Amino acid sequence: MDKQPLVAKGKVRLADFDPDYSGGLDKDKAKKKAREHAGQLGALQELLYANSRHAVLLIFQGMDASGKDGAIRSALEDVNPAGVQVANFKVPTEEERAHDFLWRVHKVIPRYGQIGVFNRSHYEAVLAERILKIVPRRVWQERYRHIIDFERILTENHVLLLKFYLHISKEEQAERIKERLVQPRKRWKFSLADLETRRHWDDYMIAYEDMINATSHDLAPWYIVPANRNWYRDFVIAKIVVAAMEKLKMKWPRPKVDLSHIKVE
Repeated sequence: MDKQPLVAKGKVRLADFDPDYSGGLDKDKAKKKAREHAGQLGALQELLYANSRHAVLLIFQGMDASGKDGAIRSALEDVNPAGVQVANFKVPTEEERAHDFLWRVHKVIPRYGQIGVFNRSHYEAVLAERILKIVPRRVWQERYRHIIDFERILTENHVLLLKFYLHISKEEQAERIKERLVQPRKRWKFSLADLETRRHWDDYMIAYEDMINATSHDLAPWYIVPANRNWYRDFVIAKIVVAAMEKLKMKWPRPKVDLSHIKVE
């Protein structure tokens, strides 16, 4: 296919998206562009921090080994760590289970002036909890509406939401899991739970498709990112984040006092 839309619009079928797609780009040029975008993002993050009128939240979802960690590391390579907060959502704790499913999420929304990163997110409540039958159908279906309402609150309160689904093929995932078995620097990533999740691959694809179709809205659409090629994945994400932050049209804030009369002895 010559073109592959990234923004989920209308009825999405994940089978129509090629995880190997790279837009005909050359690998070296794409990596160079991604590097340039990472530099731009570093400068934009400084502006974001100086203004402190908006927050940016990057949400990453995808199957195990789809490259969430790598995508985050690449995009934020030139960003000041002091201006970033990362949340990684594991199995809910007893305290978190005693509240509504969005309670633990709202607590870690980035403050104005910062970039927040969710490595997995509140969407696990309509993915893993659906597949594992932790909650009944009527509950996870109602959560779609809750999520949209929640995200509307955030966007109307100056939180820029960018949601990325990293689309990897089952074959590519198998190769990456095999690498974790044999490469010393990757063995620590291996988990038997990944194999259990892999057994539910088809169920997850249906759940992801339903999730995207139910929760991709104008204020916070889903970006479907072909993720078999890391270099194309990183290029696409960095480009989208930079373009979205540039639309905020941020300017350096004026000093709070008249600097013309200040002398440094």
